Amino acid sequence: MGAVDLSLLLVPLVAVLAPIASRVVTRWVPIHVVVFELALGIVIGPAVLGWAQPQAYLETLSQFGLAMLFFSAGTEIDFVGLRGRTGAGAVGGWLISIALGIGVGWLVLPGPGAVVVGIALASTALGALIPLLSDARELNTPFGRSVGALGAVGEFGPLIAISIFLGTRAPGYATIVLAVFIVVAAGAVWYAMRAPQAQLHAFVSSTLHTSGQFAVRVVFLILGILVTLSVALGIDMLLGAFTAGIVWRLLIRGAAPELRASVASKIQAVAFGFLVPVFFIYTGVTFDLQSLLADPRLLLLVPAALIALLVVRGLPSLLAAPAGASMRTRASIVLMGATGLPIIVAVTNQGVDAQLIPSWLASVLVGAGMLSILLFPLAAMAVRRVAASGLAGRG
Repeated sequence: MGAVDLSLLLVPLVAVLAPIASRVVTRWVPIHVVVFELALGIVIGPAVLGWAQPQAYLETLSQFGLAMLFFSAGTEIDFVGLRGRTGAGAVGGWLISIALGIGVGWLVLPGPGAVVVGIALASTALGALIPLLSDARELNTPFGRSVGALGAVGEFGPLIAISIFLGTRAPGYATIVLAVFIVVAAGAVWYAMRAPQAQLHAFVSSTLHTSGQFAVRVVFLILGILVTLSVALGIDMLLGAFTAGIVWRLLIRGAAPELRASVASKIQAVAFGFLVPVFFIYTGVTFDLQSLLADPRLLLLVPAALIALLVVRGLPSLLAAPAGASMRTRASIVLMGATGLPIIVAVTNQGVDAQLIPSWLASVLVGAGMLSILLFPLAAMAVRRVAASGLAGRG
């Protein structure tokens, strides 16, 4: 069997094995399925077994998966959580993070590559944190709203920075173009909030269990329009995908809870059942493990980058902590804020493609992101449970 055919077989096989492995392991230690997708992708890729090789069609599918990942992140935005002190603290903390991150990047790699490092270190993986908060019934607590605000700003802020600094245009002109996109996006958001929705919801409901699947088709239309617009304007496509998720959330917000849940399950099936796993598995296949193994000093940089995530992204996240939060709750917020991976993968891929950073540095940052998503949420929720039990004991 040729390499192309074997890759076509192995990627869906790994996609099936990853949640099984996650389910087995999480009986003892809760580990996000993304970690298994990346790790198994590395195992089947050129770095270990060499069974799967980078292929053009897999790269295309992985880009669709990346777009769907950020669309899903957009649908998770809680605008209520971004108001007031929490939202202001999240924004202020991110601005500190991006400044610190670029400073750290300049120490590692003076020049334009410092921006790539800074954006990677200033990101937060909202999509990985929301399920954990939901399972722990923390979404609507002050702690959950703080983490949600951090995640929202920690994904939207880096996308803005990528569009300005890593696009095809000079930063000044890119800012103007970005402003044009924001105006168009704001118009779409305004329409989604103001437009009559009863007929849309009725048609979505009538096709929910038919081959029409109108809701899924509308999602892909909105995604296609805003991604195409962002690409045409020369800004990052992920900003368009993220905005598309916000628009869809607003369009469907007034529907009956049962309808919203059914539509969300169908969209998640397309995203997390097919496209998103391809993105993470393919990232593992293309992961430059050889560079890390060839030089032990590079391996030491991975925990150093993990510490940098804690300092650069975690500590400024304290600005979004709930008023009067305990030290344990604040420690949990630091850990959750420092959890990053999707933006790290996306921006380092762009940095390597544009020859702004070497592949070994991308591997170091992605490796740190993998460790962060493996260790930080687990530690944060453990500390959070101790804090909650302490409060209950005092009550």
